[in-house]
Amino acid sequence: MSTIVLIVDDEPDVEMLFRQQFRREMREGRYMLDFATSGEAALTKLTEHTGKSIILLLSDINMPGMSGLDLLPVVKQQRPELPVFMISAYGDQATVATALARGANKFVTKPVDFPKLKQDVAVIAEQAGST
Repeated sequence: MSTIVLIVDDEPDVEMLFRQQFRREMREGRYMLDFATSGEAALTKLTEHTGKSIILLLSDINMPGMSGLDLLPVVKQQRPELPVFMISAYGDQATVATALARGANKFVTKPVDFPKLKQDVAVIAEQAGST
């Protein structure tokens, strides 16, 4: 079974940026990236992928419709074991506290520190492979 990192962001450039940053990991078959442009689309993808193939959800906070903060408790209710990282350019204390209170495992500020994020994703992928 392929392991998937699901990235949720309404910005069109995000997919290209993540694919570029994670190209080596994808080429080596460590995991695949999948993308959703809204909270609603992310929920659909969570139900489409059977089993535990999605190992991590990375979600932007500010999106039209369902925000990342609204998406977070729904995801945690459906898949409580799924790690969720929230990503936002607005890393103020209130936003971080809200994200963590709603179940986020980590808060990542934009611009994303990709070397650090890649390390965090690698740890989760390794843990997922050992279960």
